Amino acid sequence: MRMRPKSTGRDLPPRMLRRVRRLKSGKEWVGYYYNGRDEDGARKEIPLGSDLNEAKRKWAELECVPAPVDTSIMRHIFDRYLSEMLSGKAPSTQRDNTDAIRQLRKGFDTAPIDALTPQLIARYRDTRSAKVRANREITLLSHIFNMAREWGYTAKENPCRGVRKNKEAPRDFYADKEVWDAVYAVAAEELRDAMDVAYLTGQRPGDVLKMMLTDIRNGALEVRQGKTKKFLRIMLEQDGLKSELGQIIDRIQSRSRKIHSLYLIATPKGQPLNKGTLRLRFDSARARAAVIAAKRSDNTLAQRIKQFQFRDIRPKAASEILSLDDASKLLGHTKQQITEKVYRRVGEEVKPTR
Repeated sequence: MRMRPKSTGRDLPPRMLRRVRRLKSGKEWVGYYYNGRDEDGARKEIPLGSDLNEAKRKWAELECVPAPVDTSIMRHIFDRYLSEMLSGKAPSTQRDNTDAIRQLRKGFDTAPIDALTPQLIARYRDTRSAKVRANREITLLSHIFNMAREWGYTAKENPCRGVRKNKEAPRDFYADKEVWDAVYAVAAEELRDAMDVAYLTGQRPGDVLKMMLTDIRNGALEVRQGKTKKFLRIMLEQDGLKSELGQIIDRIQSRSRKIHSLYLIATPKGQPLNKGTLRLRFDSARARAAVIAAKRSDNTLAQRIKQFQFRDIRPKAASEILSLDDASKLLGHTKQQITEKVYRRVGEEVKPTR
């Protein structure tokens, strides 16, 4: 006889029922039952208990089928997170999350989810050799635990909440004019374009590489930030005059490329720069600039040049805009505190006593 489709409890196996009751204390009780028959063939609900995994094991015995996977074990939850949650994230985030879960498995793979405690999380933090990575991994574990709560694997409070993170020293390198000019002087044409656009827009490297000529509309360069999805219109004119960014874009558009490309940052052959190509171009220019400085016996400058990374251009932009409000808006931050604490790398100008 064909079974009628379930109207409720569709996440449960066939003939397994969920009963929810409100206790006098106000708490919600959940129990599971098997929709079976007694010796006379009359319908009978057989109690399976209130633990979902134990209920599924008892259900399997009554159905004479293999017991299902113990979904209370973190291994199963890690697997589901990888299969269902990663696809919507950026490729770089997917790689980071995969690496982080690989590390988390070493400490928690065989642990029941309800056995996780703040003490265990803190022990993981203290024994992990890569302290900064440990912070990222605990943040991810917290999200995984919250998803497990949504999926119904646990009703416990998140054990990551309140666990202290390892102290991190924010990067404070500032690419001053001397360092900038040294690298810019030996940079390839497309790297100069990337450096100029990154500085004048204050955007992340990935967002700079995604900029298209078609993003220029109604006197503005339109940017949809990849990380925050914030939408910005960076104006190409100021007080009726073309801004420096507008002039740089005109310079790029005036060049003839062998292959026409709609990407703003592209090689003379028309090939758009990707993350790897940008890294190669920048590393090469930086190395040449450092050698030139060393040959002039300016070892201090050479060392500073070696510390310069393309990602330092965004903080350089934030540091050199006088108005904190303007800097915060350009970077797409909702809070000026982030701009000031993380991205402003030049000391505040103050007046002396006299």
